[in-house]
Amino acid sequence: MSRTKRITLGLTAGALALGAGLGVTGMASAAETPSPSATAQGTASTDGSTATDGGMRGGHKGGDRGQLAADLATKLGVDESKVTEALQAFRDANKPAEGTKPADGTKPDRTAMDAAMAKALAESLGVEESKVTAALEEIRTAGQAERAAELKTRLDQAVTGGKLTQAEADAVTKAVEAGVIGGGGH
Repeated sequence: MSRTKRITLGLTAGALALGAGLGVTGMASAAETPSPSATAQGTASTDGSTATDGGMRGGHKGGDRGQLAADLATKLGVDESKVTEALQAFRDANKPAEGTKPADGTKPDRTAMDAAMAKALAESLGVEESKVTAALEEIRTAGQAERAAELKTRLDQAVTGGKLTQAEADAVTKAVEAGVIGGGGH
């Protein structure tokens, strides 16, 4: 096998391994994601922890709903228990019907989901919708930055440990940023 093919296979295997690891983490936390529709299940979270235009779920460690409520309560100046109740009411109202599955290859309308959640929370909490939208975006941005830093740390450790070359690590970073594999940047 030629050296180029081996390098390509190595890069692909590294990218797939990291993507699978990130995907498993995303799927594990997606089970706790507020889902305004059946098509949103596991692909997008209106809790402020994914990229704006869809992509992998992440953010608060383990998709901790309580952390989202705490962060929103702090940013909005509202009691955390009220935020928790409002989030639960939104989730309950938008729970997918039993046995409903998204059509293959379709993605939810992320903007519509975010807008619906912001509107519902604003009404429930007596806060301006624009403030809720801004708070969700701040939480999402912070989560993206945290995930990018964690990925960089893991890739740096893999390079230092000899598991990846710097070129392979750079390729994985580029793939994540481009949205080719899950985890960030979009």
